[in-house]
Amino acid sequence: MRKATRLGIALAALVCGLSAPVGAATDYRAVGRAAGGDRPLALRIAHVLLARPLALQLTRVRCERAAGASFCGLTLSGVKFHRRVDTAAFRAEIDALVSGAFAVDPAIAEVDLWVTVPADAGKGAIVSGDFALPSSATVFATTVPRTSAGSPSGNANVFWDPKFRSELVRGSNG
Repeated sequence: MRKATRLGIALAALVCGLSAPVGAATDYRAVGRAAGGDRPLALRIAHVLLARPLALQLTRVRCERAAGASFCGLTLSGVKFHRRVDTAAFRAEIDALVSGAFAVDPAIAEVDLWVTVPADAGKGAIVSGDFALPSSATVFATTVPRTSAGSPSGNANVFWDPKFRSELVRGSNG
C-alpha cells in the first residue's frame, strides 16, 4: 500500500510539474501569503512587495472585491525583523508597502495594514473553544484610503501599541 501511495504522489507531482508553463518561475513565498476573495490581485501584490528585501516579515496579503472596488489587507510580523529597525525605518517600510500595494491596481480603494506579535496565553490558558484567548496581538494598524494624502504611517487612522513603539524608538530586532 505504501508503494502505491508513493507512486500516486510521484505521478501527481510529475503532472503538476509538466502542466506549469515552460519558463514560469513560481514565487512560493507570494503564493503562500496570498488570500481572500480576490486572490489573483493578492498574488500580484505579494509578488511586487516581496520582490525587494523587507526589514519586516510580510506574512499575509488578502484582497476582497466589493462594489467594483478592491480592499486589501497586509499583515506583518512584529517579531524577528530581518535587520535592526528604528521608528523612521519602520515608518518608511510601512509607507513603501502601502504605496506599493496601491501601485499594483488603480481599482484598490483601501489598504489596511497590521503588525502583529504572538500573544502569551500563559501556562494553563485555554487556547481553543469558546473561552480561547487570542493567539496574537496587534501592535500597529492603519487604514489608508487611496484618496488620503501624506504618509500612510502618519495618517489619522493609526494605532500604535505603546510598548512596541518604545522598542522601535530605541531600535529593535523584533
